[in-house]
Amino acid sequence: MTQVYEKGVRAGQRVTWVGAIVNALLIACKFFAGIFGHSQALIADAVHSVSDLFTDIIVLFGLKIGRKEPDEGHPFGHARIETLASALVGLALIATALYLGVDAASNIYRHSEYHPTKLALIGAGLSIILKEALYYYTVRVGRRIKSQLIVANAWHHRSDALSSVAVFLGVTGALIRPSWHILDAFAALLVSFFIVKVGLDILRDSLREITDRAPSPETLNKISNCARSVPGVLDMHDLRVRTSGGFYQMETHIVVDGQLTVYEGHKIAKAVESCLVEEIEDLDRVIVHVDPVIEEKASESIIKHKGA
Repeated sequence: MTQVYEKGVRAGQRVTWVGAIVNALLIACKFFAGIFGHSQALIADAVHSVSDLFTDIIVLFGLKIGRKEPDEGHPFGHARIETLASALVGLALIATALYLGVDAASNIYRHSEYHPTKLALIGAGLSIILKEALYYYTVRVGRRIKSQLIVANAWHHRSDALSSVAVFLGVTGALIRPSWHILDAFAALLVSFFIVKVGLDILRDSLREITDRAPSPETLNKISNCARSVPGVLDMHDLRVRTSGGFYQMETHIVVDGQLTVYEGHKIAKAVESCLVEEIEDLDRVIVHVDPVIEEKASESIIKHKGA
């Protein structure tokens, strides 16, 4: 797993640095186009891009620390740091959304007038193209290296693209009919709802991992069927599976004939481990305990196992 982790870190850092550079350029572009193009929604979108740059820093830190090898103080590795960083990304998204939403609602209430120009339209269009391209690039890398943190950051890019779509529509409406200037503020409010949804989804997934929630029943059944299919395994029980940094860590007990030698029982356990490594994707580590059963119970278990 060491080489896999190292390649994952390099790929994750590379895609995050690309995102950070693009975000820095977009921040300058959006603020310029928003101020001189008279678009409150585009300025709000620029603030969103500032939060993107902030989360890029979190991602770089979380990825570097979270994918370090296990050490004496952290025998199970540091993957939970990556999970915690994902939760921070989710919280940053929600905080950004609340800021944008309150500001937009305030402008709607006060009937603040903004008359955006074509410059704001160009800025929003550029943001849509670049951020959507970043989303596809980042989410592909995140899924390939099995990093929830990188995938979360990809959705941060997607939320920025969606917010820019709302800005684009709001500015277009205001340009078509100046009396519809309030659409710009409504677009900013719509942006906030998009961002809250994404932030809550990321936070929910991170909390599930932090609290050691078990994977789906389909995954558990696949694990159980794989272990039970190994010759010599009479039964299986006490299966425990958790996710850490996007990878499964599990332990289980298998029942074997108590008349077998220690070497034979160990060999069966290793066969179970090999089966799980081959059949279960994203498996980090597995511990198989061997439980012997007396001859009478072993015969009953064999008949039951064959009948199944």
